[in-house]
Amino acid sequence: MPKPVPLPDAVTKPFWDAVNEQRLVAQFCLGCNRYQHPPQPKCARCGRDDLEFRQLSGRGTIYSWQVMHDTRVRLMQEYQPMVIAVVESEESSDVWLLTNLPGSEPGEFDIGDPVQVEFEEVAPGKFIPQFRISGAPNVREPR
Repeated sequence: MPKPVPLPDAVTKPFWDAVNEQRLVAQFCLGCNRYQHPPQPKCARCGRDDLEFRQLSGRGTIYSWQVMHDTRVRLMQEYQPMVIAVVESEESSDVWLLTNLPGSEPGEFDIGDPVQVEFEEVAPGKFIPQFRISGAPNVREPR
């Protein structure tokens, strides 16, 4: 069964358009010179709407994680249990991305470990960003 396909709105469309080009971007406020994610109509800090999307490196670190054992989302049930992680972008501690860690099992990584974005095609021409432990598939042995 395929994974759900994101349905962008006017605010998130530039993010998903970039993802479909296999690029990772985040909003940047020209008023207070800070990144923010997820996309919003105005800057969460200064309230200005002078925002642009800027390219990110796709590198980050694991900020937090958990294992999902029981999801109500039918399209995701066949993938459980699955690791869900919060990744902090290399560019800014204000950019956190919610993801799974394909190819990783609990005990094979720690908070603070480096990760790299990869893009999974969930429908023809439609992608989602996911992160893989840097150096995977040579993932460490479980502890």
